[in-house]
Amino acid sequence: MSALKYQFNNDYSELAHPQVLAALSAVGYSQFEGYGLDEYCLKAIDLIREKTAMPTADVHFASGGTHANLIVLAASLRPFEAVIATTLGHINTHETGAIEATGHKICPVAEKDGKLTAGDIQAIVDYHEGEHMVKPRAVYISQSTELGSVYNRAELTALHECCKANGLYLYADGARLGAAINSQWCDLSYADFANLVDAFYIGGTKNGAIYGEAIVIINDEIKPAFRYYLKQHGALLAKSAGMGIQFTALFTEGLYDDLARHANSMGARLAAGITGLGYELLSPIQTNQVFPILPASIVEQLHKIYGFHDWESYGETAAIRLVASWATKEEKIDQFLEDLAALS
Repeated sequence: MSALKYQFNNDYSELAHPQVLAALSAVGYSQFEGYGLDEYCLKAIDLIREKTAMPTADVHFASGGTHANLIVLAASLRPFEAVIATTLGHINTHETGAIEATGHKICPVAEKDGKLTAGDIQAIVDYHEGEHMVKPRAVYISQSTELGSVYNRAELTALHECCKANGLYLYADGARLGAAINSQWCDLSYADFANLVDAFYIGGTKNGAIYGEAIVIINDEIKPAFRYYLKQHGALLAKSAGMGIQFTALFTEGLYDDLARHANSMGARLAAGITGLGYELLSPIQTNQVFPILPASIVEQLHKIYGFHDWESYGETAAIRLVASWATKEEKIDQFLEDLAALS
């Protein structure tokens, strides 16, 4: 057990929501088919298709986000093709070269508020001419982004139209998709979102599941032989039923969205308290990630009693990342704010 008062490092420090654990326990000694062909996965697939209003979507399960990202892009790209992403994009910063290991170059773009624009994409496409350079073929975004910001309908539509005009796939990392869709700054439903991308995944790991992400493939061009890619990259789990059971629980009676809304509300409470103490945020609060800028001396003291990530250092001040989760209680937020006030 940690000696810290609370971990704000991420939104997967807690094992799983009780309803998810109960659903897994209820299966008991029941037997099931392997490799995602069981009744639980098939039920979860039906629920996800219904939620996204995409009855013809292919849905597959992977254990984590890195697995999902590298497999979707491996299945989408030919050896000489590349993917466009922001410099902060998870595939560019925190996946140990997983995409490059599949033989594909990432074309990074300096982002604003963590987001790509159609202009960013077009500039990369225009720059890469002829067979002496990689050929951009896919665009990677995160919803919500690595800075906790969200793409709204107008922004995502612009990306969608730019990608279509240039023959690019638009792929979305949905590790925190629930937080994004349930943000007051997002005017997209799950169905709207699915209509504007070629493939994405729905994150379970960061929203109440023990583990697991649901890959949703909309574009028929990416669907063929996808299970072969899953198997080759070690993602076709014999006990995929565990993910099917979890996603069925999450997408029954609105649990998935309830958990995301709670995480967002705790993030908003945290941000309001921090700005109320006179501190600024690195980026506007839109979901469950908060990036306060604090004196370096206070950051050092906070590290002794709380877990969190150092984000950027500015000498005498620093930006840190605090993440509220689906399980964060109000009293944990309030205790942190009291301690921050005492140190200020």
